[in-house]
Amino acid sequence: MDPVTTILTLPVGGPLRALTWLARQIANAATQQLLDPTRIEAALIALERRLEDGQIDEATFEAEEALLLEELAEIGELRAAEARAASEDPDAEPDAEPDSVSEAAPDPVEADGPDTVAREADEWTLA
Repeated sequence: MDPVTTILTLPVGGPLRALTWLARQIANAATQQLLDPTRIEAALIALERRLEDGQIDEATFEAEEALLLEELAEIGELRAAEARAASEDPDAEPDAEPDSVSEAAPDPVEADGPDTVAREADEWTLA
């Protein structure tokens, strides 16, 4: 893009790029939080405490535990798929947290444009 076009589109393009960047950051943070297995592990511990305290019965415990374990297995599969995709992509960014087990979430939106934020929001609400 030439400098004149850049200057002329700055009042609209600047905030739009900033909004797109912010939406990506929020989406990445949400993905990392969603794919964090410690969230499920904490829920399993809380569920076990509720059983021990007599707040729920054994059948309820087993049903909820099965759902949580299924979600934990899905998280493991998604993280393994992300790791495979990251190892196949030589241009992938390195993980910002080197001691973290999780891989960085993939960027769901590649192109910048006026409908980028809406498209990204639709992708995350459908997931």
